[in-house]
Amino acid sequence: MPMYSDKVMDHFRNPHNYGKIDKPDGVGKVGNMICGDVMYLYIKVKDGKIADVKFETFGCASAIATSSVVTDLAKNKTLTKALKIGNNDVVEALDGLPPIKVHCSLLAADALKEAIYDYMKKNKKSIPAELEKHHQRLEKEMKELEKKHGISD
Repeated sequence: MPMYSDKVMDHFRNPHNYGKIDKPDGVGKVGNMICGDVMYLYIKVKDGKIADVKFETFGCASAIATSSVVTDLAKNKTLTKALKIGNNDVVEALDGLPPIKVHCSLLAADALKEAIYDYMKKNKKSIPAELEKHHQRLEKEMKELEKKHGISD
């Protein structure tokens, strides 16, 4: 059995929505302390929907593939529906990931949530308590990652 599905390899070789959005409405930045993967996800919001979404990822094939597929899953969704996209949705959309690479799907879903959080905060929108708590945990993890690896914006 191959290590990666055909969909993972396709998203890795031909990532969808790769790049940076000029003047994004929200930016999500997440990383993993163990593997060192770092993901940036940028969103443009129009009429309560994610009108455009792009990513930049520094990491392995799984990190790039999960970033790519989460952008496909989020595009044209309302913010409420996009917040419900979880790592299982990402894994399913890629026809699976090796167990040791499932953490990449968590990063991708977290990057999306962080971009939505950033948008809501910048626009003084009401932030759900669960999203606020999630953000605080991720923010702490990113500070530790940045310190450990000397990463800065």
